[in-house]
Order: sequence, then C-alpha cells, then structure tokens
Amino acid sequence: MHRLYTTSVASVFPHYVAKVERKGRTREELDAVVTWLTGLSPAQVQQHLDAGTTFEDFFDAVELNPDVSLITGSVCGVKVQEVEDPLMRRIRYLDKLVDELAKGRPLEKVLRSS
Repeated sequence: MHRLYTTSVASVFPHYVAKVERKGRTREELDAVVTWLTGLSPAQVQQHLDAGTTFEDFFDAVELNPDVSLITGSVCGVKVQEVEDPLMRRIRYLDKLVDELAKGRPLEKVLRSS
C-alpha cells in the first residue's frame, strides 16, 4: 500500500489551493474541479477535510464523474491513463486537473464532457 493512501486529504488540499492561487486561479475554480471529479459539493469536501479523511476513504466515498476517462496526460512523468492501481489513478486524476487549472487552461476545458 502506498503511503499516500493513508495520508489525509486535508494535509494535501492546502497545497492544491496554494498552487492554483499562485497562478492566479481561485479556490472557487478549484472547488468546481473537485465537484466535477467527485460529485461532492464544496461543503461536503470541507466535511472530509475537517474529518481528516484519508485519500483511500475519500475516493471510496465518491462516485467519479463518468467522463474521467477523458483525462489523459502526464503527472510527474507518469501517464494517468496508464496507472494500473485504481486508487492511485483516481488520485492522479485529481492531480492532473489541479495542474491544468494552475497552468491556465480554461475551466470549461478542464471540466471535460463527452
């Protein structure tokens, strides 16, 4: 089991916020990305953050957007679509979306639809 699986989402989330805000994006845009991916409202995400939910429990508790297969590309040199472990792939989907938002990609393109 990867160490990241037992890491709390709350310990990583501030880094996501800082990354997008450093690049001129907003917390609201990040919330929109997380909502698109997980189906959770910002308030529900905050409940998970407050509870110290681990990445494993967080992704077990959500139903991913049916269009996640449209998320392709590399995160840390690894193609997300080629990650074999289902939980790690879900985490990398989130990482990829945060990266795209921070790099200035229009929100409408980050939030893919078929």
